[in-house]
Amino acid sequence: MIGPDGCVSIAPVSGIRLVVGILVMGIAVPVILFLLLDLHSVTHLLTVAAVTLFSWGVADVVSTILERPRLKDRSPGRAIREDWEGRSKE
Repeated sequence: MIGPDGCVSIAPVSGIRLVVGILVMGIAVPVILFLLLDLHSVTHLLTVAAVTLFSWGVADVVSTILERPRLKDRSPGRAIREDWEGRSKE
């Protein structure tokens, strides 16, 4: 997707990408980790599922913050700090 400034930007998570992400990060990865780590309780499985979904969400937020057109002569750390402050004010 090309933004108004002429730069290519990352599309928000929606549609088929969201469904595939939930299936992979919410079901497939937790089940694989559950089996590989030889865990035994359902709470372990649910914890692994919650952590993988949370990390996927955080990675998506960070990737939108660090998107190249949004940096606009700012360092990544400064961009994260300013965007975090802007989101907390909303």
